[in-house]
Amino acid sequence: MEANQAFCACALKSMLTVLREDDRDDKPAARWSPIYYGLRDAIVSHRLAPGTKLPEDELASIYSVSRTVVRAALQALAHDRLARLEPNRGAFVAQPSKIEAREVFEARALIEPKVAALAARAAVPSDIVQLRHHLEKEHEALHDGRDSDAIMLSARFHVGIAEIAAHSVFTNFVRDLVSHSSLIIALYWKRRDATCEKHAHHALVDAIETGDSANAAALMNSHLVDLLSGLDLTDKVEKSDSLADLLQTAVQPGR
Repeated sequence: MEANQAFCACALKSMLTVLREDDRDDKPAARWSPIYYGLRDAIVSHRLAPGTKLPEDELASIYSVSRTVVRAALQALAHDRLARLEPNRGAFVAQPSKIEAREVFEARALIEPKVAALAARAAVPSDIVQLRHHLEKEHEALHDGRDSDAIMLSARFHVGIAEIAAHSVFTNFVRDLVSHSSLIIALYWKRRDATCEKHAHHALVDAIETGDSANAAALMNSHLVDLLSGLDLTDKVEKSDSLADLLQTAVQPGR
């Protein structure tokens, strides 16, 4: 029983890491956070391709830290589903399949239009103020070229709508699905607006504000279809540059 509870707690922490990054304790993350952010940004900017091996010893040399610090950063990336850790093989940039990507968005298309309709019926003025403030932060991140932050903020926007809907089961589903699809978008986007198409998110907030549940549901469905169409799920042959070269612009003294 205790083992099951521990496993569930670990799984929940993994699920929410991407969506609740601001809740992290800065002190324990201080040593490994520059490596985490450097790798995260390299993955999102496509300098590190899906499936790229992430050797601990090479990363320790690149960032001038111990393998223990690198290991903590890789574990954080694995919690955010940006990397996978394989026993006796090491760490790799995550590589969701094309089938998996489509299935995730099909699941979102089944759930999130209903969630948007519920949110339109339940929203109060303070909810709308919060959503519009969130949109400002999304657009600032895109304008500043902070693509990985924009992806995380887009994910939180969808979770925020689910929380307004006040349906705990749907909210948990949405958290899990957007966490998963955030990784897929980060790895496979072919358009920068695939993170959060500006007009789509504004139109959603407008529909929720006016209580138009039917329109909110239709807009959410259209938005998710557009997100999927903005992904490049074709197989490609990636460049074989060295890991040090690929991470050169990401190696910084701090974040």
